[in-house]
Amino acid sequence: MAASERRLQDRMRLPAERLYEEELEALRKADRGNVPSGWRMSPQSVFTFITGGKAGNTDITPKYIGNKRLVEMAIATLVTDRALLLIGEPGTAKSWLSENLAAAICGDSGLVVQGTAGTSEEHVRYSWNYAMLLANGPTPEAIVRSPIMRAMEAGSIARFEEISRCASEVQDALISILSEKTISVPELGGETSARKGFSIIATANTRDRGVNEMSAALKRRFNIIVLPSPSDIATEVEIVRKRVREIASAYDLQAAVPADEALLKVVTIFRELRGGMTLDRKEKVKSPAGVLSTAEAISLLTNSMALAASFGSGEPTDEDIAAGLQGAVVKDDDKDKLVWKEYLDNVMKKRGAEWRGLYTACKEMNE
Repeated sequence: MAASERRLQDRMRLPAERLYEEELEALRKADRGNVPSGWRMSPQSVFTFITGGKAGNTDITPKYIGNKRLVEMAIATLVTDRALLLIGEPGTAKSWLSENLAAAICGDSGLVVQGTAGTSEEHVRYSWNYAMLLANGPTPEAIVRSPIMRAMEAGSIARFEEISRCASEVQDALISILSEKTISVPELGGETSARKGFSIIATANTRDRGVNEMSAALKRRFNIIVLPSPSDIATEVEIVRKRVREIASAYDLQAAVPADEALLKVVTIFRELRGGMTLDRKEKVKSPAGVLSTAEAISLLTNSMALAASFGSGEPTDEDIAAGLQGAVVKDDDKDKLVWKEYLDNVMKKRGAEWRGLYTACKEMNE
């Protein structure tokens, strides 16, 4: 095995373009559609990569399970000179969709700006290598290009995660980039212009609404697509099952994937607690402070596999799952512990023998 291949296998997480390299190559070979300037495949092939299908004899696994029309709208946006903004609750696969879109369109999903309270305008535009700046003054070699600037030069997709976590002045630095498709470098008396294929996919969390609200001027420069939570329990279970298997394979967890019955129980608990109502609509329940998203359900079940592999028989038990549920639900100790206790006593306890083991394990954890 080559050294480069060993280094890739040692990575904790492969980018989408490496994880699905065979699928992307099969799609490019089978592609008969019109490929836009700067793209690696046609919009139809990008759609197949995201939603699943066939490319010759290769099965293409679905990366996003949900409304396919939303995927079509996202791809169509990126064909034009408009940027794309994906909005949704935590765990609605905004980042996952943006990563896989970038991987399919330009083969590089790693040009990312992570929005936080500490993100500065330099992360959006450029900064300087100050040692070179002091030695030689402002030169092109002294510029430290942001991921967005590198995407413009390469004609690629840049990703801007959690844009509403950034301060307003940082967000506003995007306005001229999205309008003019250039970044001015006054120190050099010039500018960097975007090549064809350049665009930005941004994500925003509805739970962060009001933290740093995007201006109307910036919103106008995006096509906005709202990604909903899974509409029904069957869809959510399928998403959880698929991602748990993928993550377990990536981490080489020496444990069995939780049974479908366990997946269904976890998803049921999450949907009822975040919705404030049992699935049969017969009883209201209080909601905890946390989000209880699909992504958290995936993390919970993956962790239960790690517990089973490291400290059990390799088969996830009710005790392993209960430990994850306790951590997922009880974020604010006093309030959430009471909410969880009421749910256990008023809902889970009454569900019969098939729920008894999980109920008992959860009850012991919450004492």
